[in-house]
Amino acid sequence: MGDLYYKNKAETFVVSHRKALSHHMPVSHFHSTYEIYFLMSGKREFFIQDRTLVINEGDVVIIAPNVLHRTTNAEKPMHERFIVNIHEQHFSADGVHREVFQPLFEQDYLIVGSSLRDRLSIESLAQGMIGEMQEKKQGFELFAQSLAVQLLITCCRHRKQNAVEPISSPSPMHERISEIVRYINGHYMDELSLHLLAERFYISPYYLSRFFKEATGFAFVEYVNSVRIKEAKKLLESSSLKANQIARKVGFGSVTHFGRVFKAVTGHAPLYYRRQD
Repeated sequence: MGDLYYKNKAETFVVSHRKALSHHMPVSHFHSTYEIYFLMSGKREFFIQDRTLVINEGDVVIIAPNVLHRTTNAEKPMHERFIVNIHEQHFSADGVHREVFQPLFEQDYLIVGSSLRDRLSIESLAQGMIGEMQEKKQGFELFAQSLAVQLLITCCRHRKQNAVEPISSPSPMHERISEIVRYINGHYMDELSLHLLAERFYISPYYLSRFFKEATGFAFVEYVNSVRIKEAKKLLESSSLKANQIARKVGFGSVTHFGRVFKAVTGHAPLYYRRQD
C-alpha cells in the first residue's frame, strides 16, 4: 500500500498514511485541529508541549489544537503511521456531545495504549478511512469523518475506563531539557538566546544546542520562533490587535521579521488567520 495524503479545502480534515523509511513530518507542528496519531508499527519518540515521550506500536496519541509537537528520533526510521487531523466543528460543534469527548478538552494530549480488542477496532477504523480516501466514492469525506469520530470516541471511552499512569522522561537529559522548554513556554515574550539560557541553567551553549535538538526535534531558535508564532496565531484569531502590536507582544523586535517567520512556520501570512472570523 503506497503513501496516502488527503486534505480538504478548508483544512479542517486531513488524512495521512505512510510506511516511513525516513524521518519526515509536514512543515507545521501545531494546528487548529485535533491530531490523531496512530503508530501502526515500530517505535517513536514524540516531543509534545514540554516533554519527550516514547510511543509504542498500537499506541494512539491525540494532540489538542495549537499544541507544539514533533517526532524526534530520526535514527529509528522503520515505522508505519496513520494520522488524522480533524477540527472540533466535525464532532462537537457548539459543545454538543461535549461530555463524550471530555478527556480531549481536559488535556493538551492523550496517549491511549490500547488493549488488543481496542487495537483491532482502531486498526479497522483506520483501514476504513484509508479505503475511503483511496476509492473516493460519493460522500467519502463525510464517511471518513464519521470513522474518525468513532476513533475519538473509542479513545475517550478507553481513557475514562483506565487510570492515567504518570509518564517518565526517557533520561535525566530529557528532564533537564523539559525544564528549559517550560521556561521558554512561559517567557517567549522576553529576549531568549541560546547563551542567555545556557547561562541561566548552568550548562554550556554547545551542550544546550546539541541536546535541545536531540530531545525536542527542534533547533533552539526554531523552537522559540514556533512558540512565539503559535501565541501570535492565537492572538490573531481571538483579538483585534494589529499585527505590529502582536509581533511585539510575542517577542519579535521587527514586524518584517515577524511576518517572514510567521509564513515560514505556518505556511500563511499573519492576516490569513484574521480572515477566519
